[in-house]
Amino acid sequence: MLSGLMMDYPLTLNTIVDHASRMTPEKTIKTKLPDGRWHEYSYAEFRRRVKRLGNALQALGVEPGDRVGTFAWNNFQHLEFYFGIPCAGAVVHTLNIRLSPEQLKYIIDHAEDRVIFVDGSLLPLIEPIAAQLETVERFVVFNLADGQSCSLPNVSHYEDLMAAASEDYEWRCADENMALGLCYTSGTTGMPKGVLYSHRSMMLHTLGALAAAALGPTETDVVLAVVPQFHAMAWGLPYAAAWVGATIVMPGPHLQPAPLAVMIESQGVTIAAGVPTIWNGLYHELRGRPRDISSITQLVVGGSAMPRGLIEAYERDFGVNVVHAWGMTEMSPIGSVAKLQTRHLDLDADGRWDIKAKQGYFVPGVDARIVDDAGRELPWDGATMGELQVRGYWVAGQYYRLEREREHFTEDGWFRTGDVVTIDPQGIMTITDRTKDLVKSGGEWISSVDLENMLISHPDVLEAAVIAVPDERWGERPLAVLVPLAEGHDPQALNDYLLERFPKFWLPDDYVLVEEIPKTGVGKMDKKVLRQWHADGKLGSA
Repeated sequence: MLSGLMMDYPLTLNTIVDHASRMTPEKTIKTKLPDGRWHEYSYAEFRRRVKRLGNALQALGVEPGDRVGTFAWNNFQHLEFYFGIPCAGAVVHTLNIRLSPEQLKYIIDHAEDRVIFVDGSLLPLIEPIAAQLETVERFVVFNLADGQSCSLPNVSHYEDLMAAASEDYEWRCADENMALGLCYTSGTTGMPKGVLYSHRSMMLHTLGALAAAALGPTETDVVLAVVPQFHAMAWGLPYAAAWVGATIVMPGPHLQPAPLAVMIESQGVTIAAGVPTIWNGLYHELRGRPRDISSITQLVVGGSAMPRGLIEAYERDFGVNVVHAWGMTEMSPIGSVAKLQTRHLDLDADGRWDIKAKQGYFVPGVDARIVDDAGRELPWDGATMGELQVRGYWVAGQYYRLEREREHFTEDGWFRTGDVVTIDPQGIMTITDRTKDLVKSGGEWISSVDLENMLISHPDVLEAAVIAVPDERWGERPLAVLVPLAEGHDPQALNDYLLERFPKFWLPDDYVLVEEIPKTGVGKMDKKVLRQWHADGKLGSA
């Protein structure tokens, strides 16, 4: 077989650091600090600090392949860890600050982290379990408030380490197959599972994200990653933005609707990415206190489905282009985006919003199929529902330190997503539910996602979650859990609203009002908790 005669140039992360500092050295990275001030520096300075971090890690005894944890908000220090740890040959393990102490201890021990970098504002979350951690030898703290104490054992201060470190450093990541990052799933069905990314997979993912068919940021963009850096590497946005020299805006701990609105307006953000709950809150903030967010060219939403009504409201009320994206931690995570194509130009507004409410087209580099319960491949006809399976350049092949399980990976090399979808003849995917969240009533399937999206579109509903509850006659029936925008609710009015789109047997048997719907560590509705509440009699009769 004739082989190609191309240069052997490894796909390693230092390429991004070097390129950004040479091509766009004056472009900036901005962080909203805990006290409200802004920190700003250039890509040239960023590269120098990443080099210092490499030497600081070496001084701490960190070796290639070691796992180094990060427990932090989205800020410039966390961005330095994103690059400096992998470029030193180690693995950056982003720790979810919203996990329970039990889950947090589990993933730190399971990953065998040797060093953990901790933001000062998050010390109360990790100090109680610090003495129980089995492998951690050193904590490195940063952003301590004036006079703040720290009870962690074996503590170093980040800026002290950086001040003592030289900028003269040789990258230690020459092999593209070296592990780069480690993220754990949100653990909605048991303990979190680790997904280990390589330099090669993340670099290919970054190239995929840079494609115009995906997100396609450029040097002219101002990118705000509201999605946490501990959630699937912030969807790869920090790597993509840095490679093209886009201005990066880091929100720090300021994730509430009001400061985000001010941030977008004052910084001229063009690409902002976050989960639907973030954008739902921002929308109501802007309706109450208008601000100019017209700079946004892509309001990227992922993590769970964005209701069509909210997509329509953003575009109608604020002229903001909403881009629905879908992916998973196991996919690094980008899998599909809902962008309009040439064939959609003649559609009216309603037709365009219908397209944008779907999960869209698979991006180049990701292959997909849908199958039935027996594993038989199903047609792309827009009506047949089946489990989505994917494979691609940046899709995981197994979980970290776990045997490859048929529950998650097929024998012929596909990842089983657990999402139930339809795909139409043009390749547009629509997620109808998760396999574990479908309601099977009298032998018929009811989509909890479709009901939730319709309910959230109602003017009296802020949040909605639908779960299956046992029923003696029908097997299962849907129960709707609502956070209302105003006091009281009219079940008949909600039923009438749902009947505009769904058959009568889809209507929830009951509506339960709560002050807040429980969320996972990455901002998704935690139906596992809701199902437990119902079993415990906290959502009506069990």
